[in-house]
Amino acid sequence: MNIYALLAQSLVYPYPGLLDELQAGAAAAGKGPAQRKFAAFIKQIGRLSVTEWEELATRTLDLSPAAAPYVGFQVWGESYQRGAFMAQLNRALAELGIDRAGELPDHLVPVLRYLAAADQPLPELAEHLKTALERMIAILQEKDRRNPYLHVYEAVLAALIQH
Repeated sequence: MNIYALLAQSLVYPYPGLLDELQAGAAAAGKGPAQRKFAAFIKQIGRLSVTEWEELATRTLDLSPAAAPYVGFQVWGESYQRGAFMAQLNRALAELGIDRAGELPDHLVPVLRYLAAADQPLPELAEHLKTALERMIAILQEKDRRNPYLHVYEAVLAALIQH
């Protein structure tokens, strides 16, 4: 499984069997800085029950607007630029048939699925994603430095640098 697809899957709402899927994907993803960060996420998540993981995911990905996993929001806030960026992403996602999984186009799940599928991703996406991730990482480090999702954000940043 492509590292971006694997990281996208780690950000979906937890369900029974997801940890097994992520572990299998990690075993097949090879080695590198992103994979090491992802392994740290799996290790921490593996200590939680599905219910505890669900609560953590909700608290981190849905109820924490400051560290919300939306690239455009992290870069521009609620502005015209974010809207234009989302429109551009929406077209790019549709061209490749990427399932947004009910999320806005600038959410990390569809963005990472897009990066996994695109031969030539939107040129500015890597720069905007890097900026957004750096902000999300800083916020989580300040608010909840032991949050396992910090490893996912760091893994995405490492994957961007690898590619």
